[in-house]
Amino acid sequence: MIEALQFEFIRNALIAGLLTSVLCGVMGTLVVVNRISFLSGGIAHAAYGGIGLAFYFGWPILAGTIGFSLAAALIMAAVTLKAKHRGDTIIGVVWAVGMATGIILIDLTPGYNVDLMSYLFGSILTVPGSDLWIMLALAVLITVLVALYYKDLLALSYDEEFARIRGVPAKPLYFAMIAMLSVTIVMVIQVVGLILVIALLTIPPFIVEKHANSLFQMMIGSSLLGAFFTVSGLWLSYTFDLTSGASIIMVAGAGFFLSLLPGRLISRPRAVTPNGPKGP
Repeated sequence: MIEALQFEFIRNALIAGLLTSVLCGVMGTLVVVNRISFLSGGIAHAAYGGIGLAFYFGWPILAGTIGFSLAAALIMAAVTLKAKHRGDTIIGVVWAVGMATGIILIDLTPGYNVDLMSYLFGSILTVPGSDLWIMLALAVLITVLVALYYKDLLALSYDEEFARIRGVPAKPLYFAMIAMLSVTIVMVIQVVGLILVIALLTIPPFIVEKHANSLFQMMIGSSLLGAFFTVSGLWLSYTFDLTSGASIIMVAGAGFFLSLLPGRLISRPRAVTPNGPKGP
């Protein structure tokens, strides 16, 4: 892998993957702790509607996708707050309608139609330098905002009632968190694809959660673990000529299942004999 760094596209892919790991480590921790993984998946799929709008009307893809995704995300957030018992259904509907809208608009767009598979698994090996600067600015902005409102986000994530008693503006903060999540997802989709976004948002925080003693430790650990998955996946991709996004997902998936093994082995039931439980 070291010799591969002589190529600019490999260096760009590595930097993009590391920046993605930071973004997903910070926001993914909030996703897992607040149990809004399904909501994040809904935002990611609904983003296809923004992609379709941008291509159909000739808008900049980034602007069109962020605008549509923000609107869809805020609708989903409002639904989850007001009708929690039906939240998953509404999210599923917005998810499906947004994705279908995008695909139909792309079909109706005259001329060359974009390859939707590139948005599923991304194209991390073709990331231009300009996108890296945008991702860096976004990573710094989100990290700073989360640091400024860390205590409020901590209270909101673990005890909403306690947060309200402390005077935390729970609803505005929740909507702000969803908005940051939406922008993060849109930015990362352009680079590494929809499926990789979901994987990096949920798998590293899930693994780290059992070992972290604080939300801050969970964010740091998730970012580092996501970076490890990304670098390992890129190495496998380069060595065996595999699709980069899928390779990163498979490494992350392997890490997820391996993290389940120790608990399963420790908690496995002991064999029962006629004279009582058999000792270890």
